[in-house]
Amino acid sequence: MKSIKKKILHFLGNRLLPIVINIVLLTYKIQVKNANVLENYAKNGNQFIAAFWHGKMLIPWFFLRKFHISALVSLSKDGEILSRILENWNYKIIRGSSHIGGKEALKLLEESIENGFSVAITPDGPTGPIYKMKPGTVVLAKKMNKPIFLISVCAEKSWFLKSWDKFQIPKPFSKIKLEISEPINIDANLNYDETDLFIKQLNERFLSEQRKIDENC
Repeated sequence: MKSIKKKILHFLGNRLLPIVINIVLLTYKIQVKNANVLENYAKNGNQFIAAFWHGKMLIPWFFLRKFHISALVSLSKDGEILSRILENWNYKIIRGSSHIGGKEALKLLEESIENGFSVAITPDGPTGPIYKMKPGTVVLAKKMNKPIFLISVCAEKSWFLKSWDKFQIPKPFSKIKLEISEPINIDANLNYDETDLFIKQLNERFLSEQRKIDENC
């Protein structure tokens, strides 16, 4: 019986949750700062890498739907639900193993960029630690010579799940602020140590920008 209940709940979640999310999103009052920076960069087909924290991914995913963009989604059950949502938002979905290795994931994202897509990444995902940027975002940007745009987000009122990333779900009719950084370019000639330092500095910058938007939400 437990197995049957789980299957029923998963089926309902898989089918109904994307519909519910789309309805709730229509109630949000979203204010985007520096949207023109990203839009002007991308309007001539220029590719980019958008980075946002795993626990705050809902609004950035929604905002980025209007761009020619791809997303790496695991083959897990949660990934199946996310995949349905993003496909509805016109994302190019890259399905990978739920335990996909860093090199394998990087290769898939490189191929996506080579095929003309920009890429959206949660740099502290898929398993954390929370707000700890892994190397992949910077390594990908460096190798493919594409700029990174950091996306910070806050919501006036939210629910937070008891997950490692403290996943944030803004309550209906909330006021939401989303801020996009200037394009961040990585020197392709940086050596290993210099790249490692760049990642740490970028992590601190991202944390600082997130704190600022939270304080003024």
